[in-house]
Amino acid sequence: MRYLTAGESHGEAITGILEGVPANLEINPKDINRELTRRQGGYGRGGRMKIENDLIDILSGIRGGKTLGSPITLQIKNDDWENWREVLAPFGDCGYDQDEVKIKKEDKIKRVEPKVTKPRPGHADLAGALKYNQDDLRNILERASARETAIRVAIGAIAKVLLKELGIEVTSHVIQLGSVALEGYQTDFDKIKTKSAQSQVRCVDEDVTKKMIAEIDDCKEKGDSLGGIFEIRTTKLPVGLGGHVQWDRKLDGQLAQVLMSIQAIKGVEVGLGFEAAKQPGSQVHDPIFYDEQFFRESNNAGGIEGGMSNGEPVVIKAAMKPIPTLYQPLSSVDLETKEEFKASVERSDVTAVPAASVVGESVVAFELAKACLEKFGGDSIEEIKDNYNNYLEMLEQR
Repeated sequence: MRYLTAGESHGEAITGILEGVPANLEINPKDINRELTRRQGGYGRGGRMKIENDLIDILSGIRGGKTLGSPITLQIKNDDWENWREVLAPFGDCGYDQDEVKIKKEDKIKRVEPKVTKPRPGHADLAGALKYNQDDLRNILERASARETAIRVAIGAIAKVLLKELGIEVTSHVIQLGSVALEGYQTDFDKIKTKSAQSQVRCVDEDVTKKMIAEIDDCKEKGDSLGGIFEIRTTKLPVGLGGHVQWDRKLDGQLAQVLMSIQAIKGVEVGLGFEAAKQPGSQVHDPIFYDEQFFRESNNAGGIEGGMSNGEPVVIKAAMKPIPTLYQPLSSVDLETKEEFKASVERSDVTAVPAASVVGESVVAFELAKACLEKFGGDSIEEIKDNYNNYLEMLEQR
């Protein structure tokens, strides 16, 4: 199973092509749209989320509500495209014959320069312009934008449907936002799923939620931004997803890669993660027990040993840096004139950590679905479930 995405932040649409989904999997667009709504939420988001009303269009690969086994084409239209049509048109002068172009931004008419030459620290602007030999940074920043994650959430929603057929679910919650951290939280999957959905910042603790919101408000007043840490958890996985025999088959390596591919993610931990480096081995590794089946009473490994799932829930954390666009901007240098300036503001989120946690769920769900298909392969969901159940029966006899 694999996918590609295409589209720019303010272009006409964001598109994805998902290949390898088995036939006869029942898909309801409401399930996909619900995930898209979750991504758009979260305290601290900016004006762009007020403009967009993300809804999925399925252009191929599904008939009568069931997958066909052929590539699925998904599309999310950008409502803001109408305001940027002149600047981002595939053909024409893109407004280069004008000093300024009028656009509607956050319910106001604003003027923007058709050509952007001032790179923003912390963004892809400068590195991308130099790599691709561009003199207009908009040719980089539009694709580098986290807007691209909307279509990855839609793809992840389909992966979640596939996983649920095998009794596997994925959820997430925010465990730190700026300097406010959640301490000693419980690990029950259903409680995390329910309580995080009730919080504006996807934190399972009401008091900590209030502190996080206060931190966001204070940061916004100062014209700054906040990063944070979110945790992704699954229900129990079958033993043996991933593999130890080659570096690129290791499940923890695959999950780390997809999480690091999310815009602004700068660190990933599996299980205890960096904390494991501070403890002696006797306090880190999970003892093995047997009572009709193998089991563990702790899960410091985060459900993965030797690059393979070990039968426990996967627990993985990702750290997101603060959004680099600041209302108290940092210094930069103009691409053309080489003159110093204060970086411009292209968006106004104070934090997007709660939204990033939803994106994290999606990319993890896709990678786990992919691992399941590799392990229990088949061309229809019925064949895959038969293979899966046969494997579980074999494990019960060990």
